[in-house]
Amino acid sequence: MQAIPLLVVISIVVFSLISLAPGGPMSAFEENPNLTPEDLARLEEQLGLNQPIHVRYFQWASHIIQGDWGHSNASRLPVLVEIGERLPNTLQLMVTAFLVTLIVAIPIGILSAVRQYSVFDHVATFFAFVGQAIPIFWFGLILIIVFNVWLKYPVSPTKGFALEHFVRCTDCVPLMPGGGMAPYGVDNPSFWQRLQHMVLPVIMLALFGAGTYTRYMRGQMLEVMHLDYIRTARAKGLNERRVIARHAVKNALTPVITVIALELPTLFGGALFTETIFSWPGMGRLFYRSAQRVDYPMLMGIIMINAVLIITFNLLADIAYAYLDPRVRYE
Repeated sequence: MQAIPLLVVISIVVFSLISLAPGGPMSAFEENPNLTPEDLARLEEQLGLNQPIHVRYFQWASHIIQGDWGHSNASRLPVLVEIGERLPNTLQLMVTAFLVTLIVAIPIGILSAVRQYSVFDHVATFFAFVGQAIPIFWFGLILIIVFNVWLKYPVSPTKGFALEHFVRCTDCVPLMPGGGMAPYGVDNPSFWQRLQHMVLPVIMLALFGAGTYTRYMRGQMLEVMHLDYIRTARAKGLNERRVIARHAVKNALTPVITVIALELPTLFGGALFTETIFSWPGMGRLFYRSAQRVDYPMLMGIIMINAVLIITFNLLADIAYAYLDPRVRYE
């Protein structure tokens, strides 16, 4: 029940901020010398931009309640149609990167805590800080330079790999694609072609995410492993692997669930830097282009769906707490 007034407040604040932002949808048309002031006034009236902010908000809210998310001011296509076209691309990229992040980070965090102060722990901690410290857009550009510009492989199978920066290769092609979802001119790419185009953006996202989750998991494991019930389990003669897997990991995952729940809505929103750098036609690029054009209906649609997902996943996180920790289970 708290989510309903919360969403209303969020919608009012976001709509007001977008409306008060410098420029506006009309700024793009004002630069067109072929449009007269009368054309601009007529267009402004058609888009409903000549009305006060509160009138435009109530019109937008009434349409949302009826299931009408409006039309983009830029493309004139329905908001849900454009989102529906971009969402599968974003989920394909973001879900893959998120799974890779968890598969890599959580086991490394557990092993780092179990082998505290070992060489493995120092190396894992070092790379976790590197993953968080490196600017993600810079790392993406470095990946493109190395794997698309420098590293090549020859069309002829008799030759080996070549560093294009140092050795000139006349019949070589890039080791990895530098952007897009498929080779240029291919409308229906195969699974392997899509997978090749996902490698670099997934690496870019996974490195940053793995650094965060590795530190969270290591910190929670170290905190749990020194508690009384862990010592009691060991005193009962339980196998160390069973103590770690059944008692320590399960309780250490409780705070990590919060972080995961807050990250899941970003799977819908996409990664703005990643999709922009790698020309990935997803929600991140759509949001960026809509912000450039100050496209009110599209921005409001994307932001409100994100708000609903964040509130929903926080609720699911509370439910997950009750399963992982009996102390917070509701009667």
